[in-house]
Amino acid sequence: MKPVKVGICGLGTVGGGTLNVLKRNAEEITRRAGRGIEIAQIAIRSPKPQYDTTGISMTSDVFELVNNPEIDIVIELIGGYTLAKELVLKAIDNGKHVVTANKALIAVHGNEIFAKAREKGVIVAFEAAVAGGIPVIKAIREGLAANRINWLAGIINGTGNFILSEMREKGRTFDDVLAEAQALGYAEADPTFDVEGIDAAHKLTILASIAFGIPLQFDKAYTEGITKLTTADVNYAEALGYRIKHLGVARRTDAGIELRVHPTLIPADRLIANVNGVMNAVMVNGDAAGSTLFYGAGAGMEPTASSVIADLVDVVRALTADPTNRVPHLAFQPDSLSDHPILPIEACESAYYLRIQAKDHPGVLAQVASILSARGINIESIMQKEVEEQDGLVPMILVTHRVVEAQINEAISALEALTDVVGSVVRIRVEQLN
Repeated sequence: MKPVKVGICGLGTVGGGTLNVLKRNAEEITRRAGRGIEIAQIAIRSPKPQYDTTGISMTSDVFELVNNPEIDIVIELIGGYTLAKELVLKAIDNGKHVVTANKALIAVHGNEIFAKAREKGVIVAFEAAVAGGIPVIKAIREGLAANRINWLAGIINGTGNFILSEMREKGRTFDDVLAEAQALGYAEADPTFDVEGIDAAHKLTILASIAFGIPLQFDKAYTEGITKLTTADVNYAEALGYRIKHLGVARRTDAGIELRVHPTLIPADRLIANVNGVMNAVMVNGDAAGSTLFYGAGAGMEPTASSVIADLVDVVRALTADPTNRVPHLAFQPDSLSDHPILPIEACESAYYLRIQAKDHPGVLAQVASILSARGINIESIMQKEVEEQDGLVPMILVTHRVVEAQINEAISALEALTDVVGSVVRIRVEQLN
């Protein structure tokens, strides 16, 4: 059969990796896909001399590529929302299949894009949008298709994981490690998307839709960053038998779906608690398979290119066989997506770590316990650090049993109202992830 012709929009880190791997492993990829894959055109703003583009048509206009009648599949690797959305919708209108690594695009505009793709009878594939080289989307959508997914939890941003790993292993401050992450290229000059949880929330939104069969709803994802964490919190967590990770959690409950990204205490003996550096991991709990863990490189040139090309092979296989019977974009048939509500964070349930800076006076602990008890909050463990007094205050560390967020918020407000004895309260959620 004649080769399938593809066009690559963007030749940055992932685009360059995709080009390199397609050329290096051309024979192996052809054997897997069932026919050849030819790069017919690349759209880039300026030449990239580090990549061998010999014999490939080059353009600076992505829409020239999208409108090229010879191209069967468009690979979108430019990122962002606006231009990427425009070119993807145009490619679909032109009857072309699309492969993308753009998690922001899928999380925010995926519902519209998939509806258009269904109307035009084309495929939009996006494995590389979540967790780089880890094939977690295929695992949930296909490998765990027999399961009712109960919950999933993931370390799905390498920058945040690198920062917390360095804080724990070397006792460094957040600002110090962030500066190194920027110097190493792990974090952008503006690291907001990484350290405030927005990047992870994009990815979690996609995973939750595939796991639970719900529309993409990024605007309802709760996000909380790691900028307020101190080395002391990391050390206290360790003393209590936990590790702090910046976790994305999606959980099915009778009331609705929890969709949240925040710092989380995880028992130190859990496998996911020992995922360090820039690595990613996603834990999925299904009623039949139990808990499974998917671990690997969450970013990078060739790991992400691996997922891009895996999608490309899937599309080529569908073109060669019967594209009308392909796997649905969000795992469930489009007419069967459920209307389970996304719960506000106040309705979500967790255990909590509380660091209360309080005066070392008789009766203070009793006041704290009384405030928690009055709101139905039970204490699982407590630790005090008198030797770490600062400004007349010492840290009191509590871990609670599971309660609804609204209860803990009420308790924190009441504690902070004790201005004569309490200075501040830091709250971090705790997840057992059994």
